[in-house]
Amino acid sequence: MLLHFTLPYRTRWGEQVKAVLRLSGFGMPGVERVLPLSTTDGVMWQASIDVSLPEGVELVYYYALFENGTITRREWRAVPRKIVIGKHFAKRYELQDFWRDAPTLSALYSSAYTGQTPQHHYYKGSDCIFTKTILLRASAPQVAEGEVLCLCGGAESLGAWDPQRAIPMQKSSLHEWSISLDAQSFSAGTEYKFVIRKKDSSTEWEEGPNRTIPFYALKEDEALVLSDLRPFFARKPWRIAGVVLPVFSIRTEKSFGVGDFGDLKTLADWAARSGQRAIQLLPINDTTLTHTWTDSYPYNAVSVYALHPMYADLNQLPPLSNLQKTAEFEKERERLNALPQVDYEAVNKLKKEYLALAYADDEGHTFTTRDFREFFDKNRRWLVPYAAFSYLRDRFGTPDFSQWPQYSVYDRAQINALCISSSPAHKDIAFHYFVQYTLHKQLLSAANYARSRGVLLKGDIPIGVSRQSADSWAEPKLYNLNAQAGAPPDPFSATGQNWGFPTYNWAEMAKDGYDWWRRRFEKMAEYFDAYRVDHILGFFRIWEIPLHSVQGLLGQFSPALGFEKEEIKRHFGLEWKDSFIKPYISQQMLGSLFGEEAEAVKQTYLQEQDGVWALKEAYDTQRKVEAALSGKDDEKTLKIREGLYALINQVLFVPDHRAPGKYHPRIAVLGDWVFNALTLDEQACFTRLYNHYFYERHNEFWAAQASAKLPAVTQSTRMLPCAEDLGMIPACVPGVLDQLKMLTLEIQRMPKQVGVTFADTKAYPWMSVCCVATHDMSPLRLWWKEDPALTQQFYHEVLGRQGQAPQDAPAEVCEQILLQHLQSPSLLCLLSFQDWTAMDESLRNPDIEGERINVPANPRHYWRYRMHVSVEDLIRNDGFNNRLRAMIESSGR
Repeated sequence: MLLHFTLPYRTRWGEQVKAVLRLSGFGMPGVERVLPLSTTDGVMWQASIDVSLPEGVELVYYYALFENGTITRREWRAVPRKIVIGKHFAKRYELQDFWRDAPTLSALYSSAYTGQTPQHHYYKGSDCIFTKTILLRASAPQVAEGEVLCLCGGAESLGAWDPQRAIPMQKSSLHEWSISLDAQSFSAGTEYKFVIRKKDSSTEWEEGPNRTIPFYALKEDEALVLSDLRPFFARKPWRIAGVVLPVFSIRTEKSFGVGDFGDLKTLADWAARSGQRAIQLLPINDTTLTHTWTDSYPYNAVSVYALHPMYADLNQLPPLSNLQKTAEFEKERERLNALPQVDYEAVNKLKKEYLALAYADDEGHTFTTRDFREFFDKNRRWLVPYAAFSYLRDRFGTPDFSQWPQYSVYDRAQINALCISSSPAHKDIAFHYFVQYTLHKQLLSAANYARSRGVLLKGDIPIGVSRQSADSWAEPKLYNLNAQAGAPPDPFSATGQNWGFPTYNWAEMAKDGYDWWRRRFEKMAEYFDAYRVDHILGFFRIWEIPLHSVQGLLGQFSPALGFEKEEIKRHFGLEWKDSFIKPYISQQMLGSLFGEEAEAVKQTYLQEQDGVWALKEAYDTQRKVEAALSGKDDEKTLKIREGLYALINQVLFVPDHRAPGKYHPRIAVLGDWVFNALTLDEQACFTRLYNHYFYERHNEFWAAQASAKLPAVTQSTRMLPCAEDLGMIPACVPGVLDQLKMLTLEIQRMPKQVGVTFADTKAYPWMSVCCVATHDMSPLRLWWKEDPALTQQFYHEVLGRQGQAPQDAPAEVCEQILLQHLQSPSLLCLLSFQDWTAMDESLRNPDIEGERINVPANPRHYWRYRMHVSVEDLIRNDGFNNRLRAMIESSGR
């Protein structure tokens, strides 16, 4: 049997298209084989292969783009291309394909739409083969359950344009329909269309002009396969609404002072009762580093796989044998559950003690069960290092493994020896197995329960991991531990954000096809049907800050194309000076920053060099200043510290962190002290360089970076991918996200159009998530009070209201804002719990300030927000629930 592949794809020099083939069925090993295609014009790629296959075997394949022997781009593979070998098969298959990018309706292929295991009946047989055969494959996600996709055309054999005589197709896989046609029953050039036959036998024609059977001179025993047909029907798009709420913020009558995985079921009940179909959470990974409230930061994961022990629902565990302790726990539970916010340290202490007693009562029984053994075997690769790390962190009193007297460098053999059942440490290490298994079972149960109520869970995948984590300890080669990830300056933080995470070693990750990311996403897919990629820009480039910096202004994009001195002079006319990379300090600056303390600052922290001021070596980095002034929090010291930080930031260029001799313009330097010290001509030259660097230089380069990484990870599961694409967005980002069909994030008060104050919710794309605010922003009522002038503009321009805007946002105004979002075209409208309740005067939280989840400018923010009412009270509030349901239904969601 000869297979001839034809694919039009315009390549550039050095790129090659290849087909990746895989056989399955009847004991076939399923090994992939790469078939190179050739071209004479760089556009039309072709290849042939002669194969001999037994009946029942499936040949599955996809196309990929290679450069220097490495895959740089894969086509969309949610629906596989395949040839099924039957008893009768053609001697030659002409496979005329087109490159598959993710389709416009790709969201309908996700588990968010179909469920984890779509309950469809697929045709399992082989294709019918005629003397001369045309095989048509059509992807039609708009066809509903119980409906049939049909073919109707001008030939008698195609129904002669009578939809009641349309030829039914066979459903071969998810949203994929197939039909074999006898090419001798009609002529080439025959027109046809796709038709949906509904349950009541009525029909619906696809949109657009008629299709045409292509002219192709088929020989006997030859089959022409056309695989990339995508009919479109004018049907209302799928749109749903939901709530955004961290797990720790959920309050039920049974909670132990913090939301847990059992509480998720109750929240799903309320969501279903009020017409909501999605619950978006913040990250739920373990962040335990110091056992203090600073661990409340949910984006500082100790493991990207391990779940946080505080989310264990103690009510689901067997009763403790110690009745006295049970009574003490119940008393403490009532106290903690009555608090307005989460007491992170008390909650985690309580749950750890309870889980330890439950572990002792279990006496190892859990470990003998088949279900646990399957869990352990499936998760061994991350679970053993995580459990060992957690044990060693507590044993040595620090998560900083570089300070451990033993095991500071991860060695698999040593750790396996530490963890074996005969090891003295095994019982303590196995405790973490027990806890993670308990958490897994509870979250899986909550996810399945939510699905049974028609509610999907949307997870959150942080862009970083803690540098003091089980992940960076066990697989250090995947991270740049000598750098810090963060974000450039934005409206939240004038000096940028320093998250402290190590940056990723993408070159190392690429060697195995980003297996670390794929494993991470596959784990998430056990519980979630959609996910938010935190800081999607990190896949294009990350803001990388040197370890000696506290703030983010001295960072640079990584990867990025730095300037050499000669290029700076030749292309921009700026004569290089070594002073450009040294802090500029003037007397005027000292007076402005330090006031009456200026002279004392000069004496203590500065020295005069070559007629200019410079920082003494003991204080010439922000980390040195931080260490020197640690433990002093008086107003005077804080002013001096921030002033010294500002002096250190006064450079025009930042040396490349990895490429000596290359330089990057410092972010947000235009108009700063060091910029104003330039001559007018130098300022003009530098401004051209600055704008070129930040807005032109990297577009194609960064697009290529993301296009190499994102397809491998976003297509590793059937979850619905959503991008958090806020901040300083390069021009290349929208195109890449559209190509991958990732949902964008749309925020009304953070418009993506230049020169616009408020985004138009009516203009949002369907492939988007719309929110009033994110967890990093002020909830609606708090934002309303922060800038009266801006609120007044919003009141007139967006709400169309006259007169003076009220000082506090009335409930009916909040309802109008929510309705604008619900009526937007966005596929997902996800509103925070605080904003949902803002539309009800009797239900809204009287403490507006207490509704804030996070202050991103404060890296040590205490994440402790809790609902001010219980979920049970919400469920009983029929009036509020009916209003929500009516609003959601009236908006077409």
